[in-house]
Amino acid sequence: MNPLLARLQPYPFERLRALTQDITPNPALRPISLGIGEPKHPTPPFIRQALTEALDGLAQYPATVGQPALREAMAAWVQRRYGVHLDPATQVLPVNGSREALFAFAQTVIDPTRHPEAGRPLVVCPNPFYQIYEGAALLAGADTAFANSDPRRNFACDWSALSDDTWARTQLVYVCSPGNPTGAVMPLEEWARLFELSDRYGFVIASDECYSEIYFREVPPLGGLEAAVRLGRHDLRNLLAFTSLSKRSNVPGLRSGFVAGDARLLKAFSLYRTYHGSAMSPVVQQASIAAWNDEAHVIANRQQYRAKFERVTPMLAEVLEVALPDAGFYLWAKVPEALGQSDTDFARGLLAQYNVTVLPGSFLARQAHGCNPGAGRIRMALVAELEECVEAAERIVAYVRSL
Repeated sequence: MNPLLARLQPYPFERLRALTQDITPNPALRPISLGIGEPKHPTPPFIRQALTEALDGLAQYPATVGQPALREAMAAWVQRRYGVHLDPATQVLPVNGSREALFAFAQTVIDPTRHPEAGRPLVVCPNPFYQIYEGAALLAGADTAFANSDPRRNFACDWSALSDDTWARTQLVYVCSPGNPTGAVMPLEEWARLFELSDRYGFVIASDECYSEIYFREVPPLGGLEAAVRLGRHDLRNLLAFTSLSKRSNVPGLRSGFVAGDARLLKAFSLYRTYHGSAMSPVVQQASIAAWNDEAHVIANRQQYRAKFERVTPMLAEVLEVALPDAGFYLWAKVPEALGQSDTDFARGLLAQYNVTVLPGSFLARQAHGCNPGAGRIRMALVAELEECVEAAERIVAYVRSL
């Protein structure tokens, strides 16, 4: 077996199951889960129709680079959304959801033979973070370093905490904006700092932007490609943005997204994917074209999330330290120290007494720079319908007040 598999840590939901396996939730209350960030809104009918009308495509082997019409739809969406012009032939690549692409990309760009005297190469991740980043790094033969989020600066990553020696070994940096779990959006000045570091040390940036279309203010979140162009980096060097239809269009089971940016990186990534067997089904491609070409359903979806956050956030703010995030569908709440409970204690007690599942924040982070930045926090995914989210919030308020 690959010995690197032994370096992987249990996934957060495995840890949650182990944490709560001895608990019998209150049988008088129906279970409500705010734990997993899986969209629950119905898939738009026109996407379902496009999928079923394309079933003849099952008789064809798909190309890794996808149909020209799909890449053109993706590039056109980037132009409308970010004002960035991309060459559909060289700067856009369809993927089977952002998760598999974020993992596979590390296998493409990590070079374990470079500067072996310095030790394993490094992959820098935000902290807290999406655990796929860490797994991708470890299985590519790299080590991880973490940039903790700073709650005093809207959960911006503290890049300055990493030493020059760390940056010199870094080959890949994952960023997530809007962030999971914090909901923070990277401002232009933070992008400028990261690009400066990339130019100095030569690392590649993988920007995970799968939550970009769920936001609560009039100005949509800044994306990595947009930031690069605004800062004069029109060649998009050493930058790829990863996005997905899962959250935007409520199709997590479709497994459809794309990667866009530096043509040089995409050429290598496409070669890797040809051997990896990562071509998107022609059936999924047709449904994806329909989804990327329509914004009406995205606006309606965003309104549903806004309605939930408008109701739930003020309720929870009465008992927890929580505020409306920049974007995404998570609330990243701090458990008040006066309660005398850790994030894991809180999650266990809430499940046992009120049959509501939340994810302990410490499960989403690593000990780095003297602390676990997720400790003492919980992540709540407002993915269910409005009434169920409100009921969950009412139970959480009752639980905290019972303490």
